[in-house]
Amino acid sequence: MDQLLAEVTDCEFKIAVERSRPKSWLKTVSAFANTIGGTVLFGVDDATHKPVGLENPQADVEFITQQIRDRIDPAPHFRIEIVERAPRLNLVAVSVDPDMQTPHYYHADGRRVAFVRLGDESIEAPSEVLNELILKGTNQTYDGLPTNIKLEDASFTVLRATYKRRCGGDFTQSDFSSFGLTDAVGNLTNAGALLADEPLVRHSRIFCTRWNGLHKDEALDDAEYSGSLLILLREGEAFAKRHNRLSWVKTPDARDDRPSYAERAITEALVNALIHRDYLVLGSEVHLDIYDNRLSISSPGVMPRNGRLPDDVAHDEIESIRRNPVLADLFQRMDFMERRGSGLRMICQATESEDNYEERFLPKFENGNGFFRVTLWDMNYKEVSETDQVTDQVTDQVTDQVGRLLAALGNEKLSAAELMDRLSLSHRPTFRENYLNPALAAGLIERTVPDKPNSRLQRYQRSQKTQ
Repeated sequence: MDQLLAEVTDCEFKIAVERSRPKSWLKTVSAFANTIGGTVLFGVDDATHKPVGLENPQADVEFITQQIRDRIDPAPHFRIEIVERAPRLNLVAVSVDPDMQTPHYYHADGRRVAFVRLGDESIEAPSEVLNELILKGTNQTYDGLPTNIKLEDASFTVLRATYKRRCGGDFTQSDFSSFGLTDAVGNLTNAGALLADEPLVRHSRIFCTRWNGLHKDEALDDAEYSGSLLILLREGEAFAKRHNRLSWVKTPDARDDRPSYAERAITEALVNALIHRDYLVLGSEVHLDIYDNRLSISSPGVMPRNGRLPDDVAHDEIESIRRNPVLADLFQRMDFMERRGSGLRMICQATESEDNYEERFLPKFENGNGFFRVTLWDMNYKEVSETDQVTDQVTDQVTDQVGRLLAALGNEKLSAAELMDRLSLSHRPTFRENYLNPALAAGLIERTVPDKPNSRLQRYQRSQKTQ
């Protein structure tokens, strides 16, 4: 008898129908009903995945049906059938549908527990997931819940200006109600609070960090932003752009600029993180981390209903399930996103459209362990030996920032402060990292003042040697 493939998110094997410990399989029924549905297959060895059959499948069917009705509240929609694998080798398949009447609790011994699927396991729902299930069961979402904040007690200058610029019309007083930003009595919903200029939702923040090297060891630049989601999006884009290195290639009549990351991909990833994150996870925030070889954007919460990503995100369809539909509708109206669940595909397509794209730079998506993460690979990053490093920097890997520095310097001798002024730069760590240190390391400029021991340039050179 052939072995079945494997236990996965929507399939679990049981060697028998355990009557003395029905919780061992009833918790999986609860988990399937609360997330994406699935099938429990009885009569399969869960260690070897080999079908072994059941002695009395009809009696098992009756027991399973009764236990689900008695121990799962509310009872989920399910189908149960006897599957004949060979003569006198019968299995029982219990197929559970995902349901909107969540949470489906397993209750026994005075306890009521809701389970969800995590990979191939059924686990007790964490508090934030349970809260989301309760909202779904009452046909509500976090962003549509009312607050006790009056509309007149908040300001919306960024929202009004952004809407005017992107939609061409004014954001009127009646739009607050029609877009779901206020309730029937004029209080802000959570969506309204998230779009106010003031930071009314404490854990709606974005932490941005440029790390030195490939790990979280030394921060070269960092910033924390709060307030309107539109402010978070704007500042996140600006931080990423500040560290988006440009290389260039000469063409017969011009030059071809090549960014480390496609700006459209960064915007799509930031919008995805801010709109689809789980705001029920208190004390959490969106993180934008930039390393020498990659940029990652992570947000709290996995895809709604623990959805799975297709094998080919760049081309396969992704089911559109919106955790925060009020926010999603407004951002779609302002043309920041689409409703069809195509955001991840657009991240891939925007990256692939760059001239310096290679297959190894295909964005990476991670969905699990309580977060969703998008990783974009630095398309200008090269792992080079110490002897090749100077040559690479002097030729096609000389950044646009270094070119600007050389143009500003000309034949003069200028201080670092004077150079920053000519370049209209005010952030000294960015000037050192992207302009001064690469030019010094490549031998394109030289200091007229002796360098200090253990200087930042020396640390920069050491970090380049370890790449």
